Amino acid sequence: MKKILTAALLVLAALPVGAQKIKCVVTGVSSENGTKVMLADRNSRALIGTAVVTDGKFTITGEADKNALMAVGGEKAAWLTLFFNDGTPVSVNLNDNTLKGSPVNERLVKYDLANATPNPELIAKIFKDERNTLIPVAFLMEYAEHFGMERLDSVVATKPMWLSYPSVKPQLEYLAQEMADRAKKNAFIGKQFTDLEEADVDGNMHKLSEYVGKGRWVLVDFWASWCGPCRMEMPNVVAAYDKYHTKGFDVVGLSFDSKKEAWVKAIEQLKMPWIHLSDLKYWRTVAAEVYGVNSIPDNLLIDPQGKIVARGLRAEGLQAKLKEIFGE
Repeated sequence: MKKILTAALLVLAALPVGAQKIKCVVTGVSSENGTKVMLADRNSRALIGTAVVTDGKFTITGEADKNALMAVGGEKAAWLTLFFNDGTPVSVNLNDNTLKGSPVNERLVKYDLANATPNPELIAKIFKDERNTLIPVAFLMEYAEHFGMERLDSVVATKPMWLSYPSVKPQLEYLAQEMADRAKKNAFIGKQFTDLEEADVDGNMHKLSEYVGKGRWVLVDFWASWCGPCRMEMPNVVAAYDKYHTKGFDVVGLSFDSKKEAWVKAIEQLKMPWIHLSDLKYWRTVAAEVYGVNSIPDNLLIDPQGKIVARGLRAEGLQAKLKEIFGE
């Protein structure tokens, strides 16, 4: 599983206090001697143990709740190998992310590797063929992404075995709220932008309509200086601006800051050469009200005529969409 943690994975609840603890033993091989390998409980987000690869091998021994969903991988690796702590020792090959262990864990890893490129047919097959195992627990987010909450709810109504897993109820509740929020946000796609007015860094008032719907593609970027993920994403936005600005692409930053000094300083630090507006009202900003923004980073991609064509484009998604529009 890619190491990037989705919000849904972060809300996995800890197993009940007093749950049965059992030994967890992970041995493995890696070609990267000196690399630190980490073993974590994905339910409680607790670090169970670490080891350093020596002579191409490592061993981690710890204790975790029975059937806790575990993850093991190099400290800086892009992939984590998942398994359930079912009492069977696990052997992991970090060179190809394969695993030897119980039949359930071996199938889980094979499914996960096969889903490295998102595969809706595979996810549907997992939820059909593995309804009497815990394996679907690891793929709830993917199922909701591909098929929506209504179809996931219909699966839950059949009362599969994995439904009793401790983290499932809170994760389903989170997914339902997440999908509802996403539907509200996506409702803006295909509609004309709504105008608003905020001040620039010099205190001069500007309307969004001064920059949008004027014959150029515009990314309206919702961000803030205090938002870590926003700052991490900004080099990607800067790269997109540098690459496509001369071809007809602009960015308008709408900040959720409350302190002007921090806002202006971040613009300078992150080298963001486009227009910036803010009313310095934090989450009470007019941008949040008009466009239903309840988390950042977020953005709107608006076509030359002022129609919203996409939302929430980040990382490779932003670059791919702009390449589709402008070519190389």
